Amino acid sequence: MTILNLVVYDGCGIGETGLRSRLAEGGEEAMEYPDDCDGDALRKVAAAGADMSSSMVIEFSIGAADERSARNIAELVEAQGFDPSISDNEGRGSWSVYCARSMLATYDGVVAVQAELTALVTAHGGHCDGWGTFGNVGISEQ
Repeated sequence: MTILNLVVYDGCGIGETGLRSRLAEGGEEAMEYPDDCDGDALRKVAAAGADMSSSMVIEFSIGAADERSARNIAELVEAQGFDPSISDNEGRGSWSVYCARSMLATYDGVVAVQAELTALVTAHGGHCDGWGTFGNVGISEQ
């Protein structure tokens, strides 16, 4: 049985403050990512055993003020090729739209998608506030 671990990143801004690398098995250097929240999350995805050269489903989280805004945002992102789902955040007075897309988990990729989503949803009171993935361990591409 394969157990999938969700790697979640909560938005904290993008700041390329330097590069850190992780060591692959045998001590050889692997992927380098900037020393920020997105880079940290990508290192965790890689350390969990994900094949970073193969696509995986990544869910980007959009915060919305109310249900109507969340539904409008879901329609917008669906038209851009995302698979949206809506959550009411269990009584916290806010809503989330999860925007799933199969893609390579690269630093430039996740940063670009967050910028794309932010530009798309700002007019509807939304904000991109993170991303997460179960990776691709044990998943074969079809």
